[in-house]
Amino acid sequence: MAADTAFPTDHLAPADVLTGAEPLEPVAPVRTRSAAEEARTLVAQGRVAALSTLSEDGAPWGSLVVYASLADGTPVLCLSTLAEHGRNVVRDPRASLMIGQADVARDVLDSGRVTLAGRVVEPSGERLEQAREAYRAASPASGLYGGFGDFTYYLLELERVRWVGGYGRMDSTTPAAYGAAEPDPVAAGAAYAVKHLNEDHADALLAMARALAGHPDASDASCVRADRYGLDLKLRTPRGVATARVGFAEPAAAPGDLRAATVELARRARATR
Repeated sequence: MAADTAFPTDHLAPADVLTGAEPLEPVAPVRTRSAAEEARTLVAQGRVAALSTLSEDGAPWGSLVVYASLADGTPVLCLSTLAEHGRNVVRDPRASLMIGQADVARDVLDSGRVTLAGRVVEPSGERLEQAREAYRAASPASGLYGGFGDFTYYLLELERVRWVGGYGRMDSTTPAAYGAAEPDPVAAGAAYAVKHLNEDHADALLAMARALAGHPDASDASCVRADRYGLDLKLRTPRGVATARVGFAEPAAAPGDLRAATVELARRARATR
């Protein structure tokens, strides 16, 4: 977790609350999604966001909006001046979008979200056509209302990107890194994969924890996240609760690849012990 230099980096909590049982055996580093990849994945998966703008008196104004994104992740908005947020951005283009993880099955504060902040601009030419096409895919009715005189298409030109993945998982990234990153191609199938692993393959997860994650004394293991690079596990050991990560042999390129990747992990774990 990278430090945000504008704020203290330590939580005001007992140290043991933020730590878990350490591995008993050496564990090779496992690749994880970068903050830019995490942010791009959340933006690509969503369609609804909280838009923050500045009212005439300088007070913050929050509203619910539908958004789309261009191929480089630039958010697209279609705003009416009949709405306060539409009038706000005409006067002051500073704005931010907060996009949360969809279909949260556990503690909402332990789920993903990203805040994108910058200034809205009106696109023109080819960029405007791209914006219209992307927004129409997110909101088909915009093919009608998008042509009304009070509606304007905007792009949010990013100045800040802040991703939070849940408790203890957060980082900032640059607009350039965000634009260059690729959304995780397996994200659409990750929730099902996690549910399937926990319901039908608890023994395989435990084998992974013991053989590949450095916790040979683990008594229980569950999967909390899956991505193109591997699985995040929650473990129980005689020494306390622990978190661990196990990596796929090769990055998965599509949701259907998750099954083969996890089967390979299970085989490797059982062959190691």
